Amino acid sequence: MIYDVTVIGEIYLDHVFSGFDSWPGPGEEIFTDQYAWELGGGAVTTACALARLGRTVQLVGVVGEDQLSRVEARLASFGVSTENLVRSSERTGVTVSISTTKDRSFFTYRGANRQLAEHLRRNITLLNEAVVTRHVHMAMPLAFEDSALILPALKQKGTTTSIDVGHHVNWLKDKRSLEVVRSIDYAMPNEKEAVLVAGTSNGYLKLCRSLGVRHALVKLGSAGAIMLSDGIEYKVAPPVVETLDTTGAGDAFDAGFIDGVLSGLPLRQCIERGCVCGALSTRAVGALQALPTRTETEAICEENYAA
Repeated sequence: MIYDVTVIGEIYLDHVFSGFDSWPGPGEEIFTDQYAWELGGGAVTTACALARLGRTVQLVGVVGEDQLSRVEARLASFGVSTENLVRSSERTGVTVSISTTKDRSFFTYRGANRQLAEHLRRNITLLNEAVVTRHVHMAMPLAFEDSALILPALKQKGTTTSIDVGHHVNWLKDKRSLEVVRSIDYAMPNEKEAVLVAGTSNGYLKLCRSLGVRHALVKLGSAGAIMLSDGIEYKVAPPVVETLDTTGAGDAFDAGFIDGVLSGLPLRQCIERGCVCGALSTRAVGALQALPTRTETEAICEENYAA
């Protein structure tokens, strides 16, 4: 089968607490009536969001044996292929997400996800031969050494690539990671991640430009996204929605942006599609419940951005 997108990354069982107006102080306890269990992790959210947009998607990741059937069933409900999920004797990763209306924080146990990089190294040849896909999105901290094995083969096939490593501080501060960014078509950090790389989000854009990165993008949360591409700056604000939970909004943005790229849209429209998908994903608790369909996405794009 030829997939539109192969998503490679970490898989988590999410416990999502939301509805808080603010964070508790040290030693304080606050309560909420809003709790949900959901499948999570950036790879899962982006894969499911792309499938909801009508794309054919497969997910490559590592899952604990005890949770495999549950994970497969949830992904199948979105139409995401699980044929390349890897079973592990280690427990599936777990994340506790705490969200206010303005931001969110995570507490994470990586579990079986720690085996993902080694799995890719052992199966590089198989991956390059077996993955027939138009686009590969890596929702993981791709090491410089591994990128040298994976990316040239994908480029030779004409496969476009993107990366969103999430809040992996060591990767973001490693200067060799900039070489990974240079080798990938679209890197999509959020503002806090860009600051870890370069000190400021604007500094990140300038740094990317100095390194010859053609498309430098930063997600700005409720302020939308900014991109510097071929010397042209694009800044797009998201549509206004009633936000219940921001968990996974950046990963839904990734899906909308990738969908725009695969559709051959101009870059501004790709960013607009990303902003719409990210915003609409916040309408319900958990990262997956409110992911928009193509019809919803295109209607909101037309309503908010039509000239």
